[in-house]
Order: sequence, then structure tokens, then C-alpha cells
Amino acid sequence: MHVIVISYDAFSEGNWELAQSLPNLEKLLQNGAYSTKLKSVYPTLTYTVHTTMVTGVYPDKHGIFHNNPFQPFIPEKDQEWFWFRDAIKVPTIYDAVKEHNLTAAGLLWPVSGKSSLKYNMPEVHAVRGENQAVKVLKNGSPLFCIGMELRHGRCRQGVEQPYLDDFTTRCAVDTIRRKTPNLLLVHLIELDDAKHRYGTDSKEVREAIIRMDGRLGGIRRAVEEAGIQDNTVMMVIGDHGQLDVRYKVRLNRLLLEQGLISEEGGKMRWRAYLQSAGGGAYLHIKEGDQEAEALALAVLEKALKAEQYGIEKILLRNELEDLHVEPSITTMVEAKRGYCFDDRLEAPVLLDLEAMNKKYATHGYLPDREGYRCNFIASGPGIKKNHPLGPLEMVDIAPTLGAMLGVDFTHGDGRVLREIFS
Repeated sequence: MHVIVISYDAFSEGNWELAQSLPNLEKLLQNGAYSTKLKSVYPTLTYTVHTTMVTGVYPDKHGIFHNNPFQPFIPEKDQEWFWFRDAIKVPTIYDAVKEHNLTAAGLLWPVSGKSSLKYNMPEVHAVRGENQAVKVLKNGSPLFCIGMELRHGRCRQGVEQPYLDDFTTRCAVDTIRRKTPNLLLVHLIELDDAKHRYGTDSKEVREAIIRMDGRLGGIRRAVEEAGIQDNTVMMVIGDHGQLDVRYKVRLNRLLLEQGLISEEGGKMRWRAYLQSAGGGAYLHIKEGDQEAEALALAVLEKALKAEQYGIEKILLRNELEDLHVEPSITTMVEAKRGYCFDDRLEAPVLLDLEAMNKKYATHGYLPDREGYRCNFIASGPGIKKNHPLGPLEMVDIAPTLGAMLGVDFTHGDGRVLREIFS
């Protein structure tokens, strides 16, 4: 059996009408089961969600609470990310696949550096003067990556789109033809990039969706050319929605004004610090500093009452337990619609993007926001045809992959989606 998982980053319910009218996705739907109500996990960040996809557990168990480990005062472009498999605290479906003597491959799959994937081109980024090619080779499968680069690298232009997703798709087609792995994990990013840059309802977003349909067609043809169409399921999954943003809010400025963030001897210090997750933010407190926690909470409570700071609600530990948030976090803030949070300390606290003539959208919000659910399609032999599904949970993906591949992976928080099987 072969399963191809295509993570279609930011493919959410608002994109469904256009996407399902396009020829290749329509063919998948004719031979598959689908839902526009796949619920993500909190915060709805790519690395957090993708780790849930392959582990079948919530972030409080798998440990990937954000795209980035906590790195106060380091600019976002210079930050380390959760690039490496060893940050995940639980087994993954691709580990289980290997244990069953099956093969797994990954192309730009988040949090897969130095993992058990046999054919691995991980999503890692060069920061602070690193060499991108060397970083990929060190943390992936060197011969596999070199082969892909030699054959397809000419179509890529760094991380610019649509070239990056075109390159990844060519690599997926090549991997299907040459390696026929039992499990192939592919991460395609153009739609997410387009929403961030141009807003959720833009010409660029529509063009990205149309290009994506062509990529799905290329992968479908590769399956046929490899002669494995009779035992291959294709799964297309959105990881989160996005919401349009007018205001960016720098709440750390408020902590700075209260002395909870300060500069001493040319070095920045913090007693309390808000790590932005886009539509949410984690409140970090220096260990044991109860006074700082009380002061920071007072700052946030005051900001909650002031309309301009864009705080929808303050989430305390009892609510975070229900949302399966990382256990060490005692407080989060959630942004109002039209707002998001930004770590930076520069003034002003509030940036009006519309006044700056900028379009922007982002994610990280609570997963049950209206219009924010993700799309899911499973298509191929043994799957019900043209079959609509109800609400699904992101934790259900990994155990369902296990069931398709004959690998028991039912130890986690999710369930096998038995209703998709014919």
C-alpha cells in the first residue's frame, strides 16, 4: 500500500468553492471522501499542527508548542525553528512505518530534520550566515537530496514562490517514480505565503489555488506512471486557516513600560515576555518570579479593557488544559478578529497596516474561529467515492494513516476515520 500526504498549507474552508471546481481536485473528490470542517490545534501554527498530523497527539504531549523555541529579543529572521525530529517527545507515524519494514519519504516536512525518514529533504532554513545547501544535507538524506538538486534545482529560486512549490512537486513526482515509498509526506507552501502577503481574498490567492491544482495533477500522473494507482491513496490536508489583519499589536511595549522588560549594561533583560503566535501569544515568566507574573497579568487585564490593544480574551491554565496547550504555559492572550500580535519592542504599540497601505493575513488563532476550519480529502482505492464527511480532528490523521498502511498507531489522542473506508 502507498499513501501520499500532501499538506496544502493554509487550505481552509473559504478556498473550497474555487478548489473543488478545478479539474484535478475534482477528480480526487469523485474517488474520495472529504470535509471542509477539519479542526486544527492551538495555536494554529504550521509546525505545531504538522507535528500533530504525524503523531496523533495534541501539543501538550508532543512538545512542539510553536514554530520557534522561545528566543526573546532575537529578530524573527534570525531565530532557530523546531527543525529537528528529536524535539518531538512521542513516536511519529513515519517511525512506526520504518519499524514495520516499510519506507517513508518526506519533502520539506516540518520538524523532520535528522529523522527516521528513509528519503528525507527536511524543511530547514539557513540563519545567521549558515549555508542552506549544507544545512539540508546535514539534516536530511544526503544522496537523495543531491540527486533532487541536480535534477530539479534549476527550477527553484531560493524560497520564492511559485518556484519553491514547483520544485517540491517535481521532487515528489521523482520520488514516486524512482522510490515508490509506502508513505510520502509533502509540504506545499505557496497558498500560505500568498495569504500572508496579499490577504485571504486576493488575486494572488486565487492564482496560487489554480497552480496548486496543476501540482496535484502532476502527482496523480506520477502515481499512474509508476503503476501503483490501484494501491495508492492521496490525502490532501489543510493545516490552518488565515484571517485578515488590519492592526499589529506589540504588547511587549506595555511590559517594557512597566519595567518587566529592561535594558541593563547594553543587554536586554526580561521578567515577563510575550512570545507572539500571530493570533495568540504566550506569556513567559522567569521561573519563580511570582511578582512579575502578577504585574504582567495586571498589565494584560488593563489592556483587555482598552479596545485598541486588540485582546479578545486572556486564557488561563484551566482553559489552556482544555486546549491541550504546552503544560509550562500558564497564560495566553487571543487576538480579536482584525488584530494580531508582534514580539517586537519598537514603538508604536499599535501599527495600522491599512494606513500603511499594506495587506496582511495570519494564523495562530483559536481553531474554532468562524470560517477557520481546514479542508481534508482522502482519495483512492478502498475510500468511499464522492463522500462528504462531517467535522474531523487533526489528531485523527496519524491513526488513519496507520490503518491505511497496516500499522497500528492508535495509542494517541485521535481515532481512525473508519467512516472514509468503503
